[in-house]
Amino acid sequence: MRRALRLAERGRGRTSPNPVVGAVVVRDGRVVGEGWHRSLGLAHAERVAIERAGRRARGATLYVTLEPCAHVGRTPPCTQALIGAGIRRCVVALRDPHRIVDGKGLRALRRAGIEVRLGVCADEARRVLGGYWLAHTRGRPRVTWKVAATLDGRIADRRRVSRWITGAESRAAVHRMRALADAVLIGAGTARADDPRLTARTRNRTRDPLRVVCDTHLRLPLGLRLFGRPLARGTVVACGPGAPPARQRALERRGVRVWRLPVAREGVSPRALARHLVRHDCHDVLLEGGASLGTAWLRARLVDRIALFVAPRVLGAEGLGWCGALGLGDLRRAWSGRVAEQGRRGRDAFLAVELGE
Repeated sequence: MRRALRLAERGRGRTSPNPVVGAVVVRDGRVVGEGWHRSLGLAHAERVAIERAGRRARGATLYVTLEPCAHVGRTPPCTQALIGAGIRRCVVALRDPHRIVDGKGLRALRRAGIEVRLGVCADEARRVLGGYWLAHTRGRPRVTWKVAATLDGRIADRRRVSRWITGAESRAAVHRMRALADAVLIGAGTARADDPRLTARTRNRTRDPLRVVCDTHLRLPLGLRLFGRPLARGTVVACGPGAPPARQRALERRGVRVWRLPVAREGVSPRALARHLVRHDCHDVLLEGGASLGTAWLRARLVDRIALFVAPRVLGAEGLGWCGALGLGDLRRAWSGRVAEQGRRGRDAFLAVELGE
């Protein structure tokens, strides 16, 4: 199953809104076929693994990271492939929470006489599925807050200048993160100060994420690069219900989509925007906004991971800190998490932390 989970990761950034899935066929203690879901619309992992196993699949065990589908979608049902190949036993990490599947595949396999075991490496599988799991169980995406800071936690100097705190290797790593995300989210302050493109400039890029800007009152200048060709048609502006209709029409004439959503005390409601992102098939979101936006999403308990790039510099108290007030009061109430990854990106340090509930 751990091999299947590693295979699943190879599809990340290419399968959305489908999940990443890996599968391994084992017969007489030997791997005879394996596969992963390579891209949306292509064969699912189970079919690829069975096809590679060929006749050796008969009487074998299939290990798969997610329940095989039993419905006709972009591809035929995977349960038919298992039954037709003569798979004797199917070991599944997780039941698929999507309402179209949700146990139907497991029941179809059992009715066909295939032995099914569920729950092997379930926690690891939930982490691999990430946003897909949250989208179909909690109605929200998985959110990673990317922070680039100095050693003393400053993301900009006293003039709000932040280019470039971290080095080229860290910036390249962020582009790879964008390439794996369904959406990149920033606030109006970041859009105005940096005028970013928010594209994934990587060697093997297959797509750019949806670019989402929170601008409660639609006050951003129309000359930003995100609102011009060729970026406008992949850009969304989330605003409040009271934003001027004339500004909305001006953005829409450029090809920008505008989402009118409820507001909270910080601006556009993080919870409302999170739900809207899922409705538009954005399951994994990279939050690149500054301290205000990131803190608002953190306060709303919508940040699942923090990806922290730390430059070996000290800026001092005059600089802008990366996190605002959370209302926790003292150390005993501090939120905790798990260090999922640590290392170096050129001269910078990198730390990825998964936050607890």
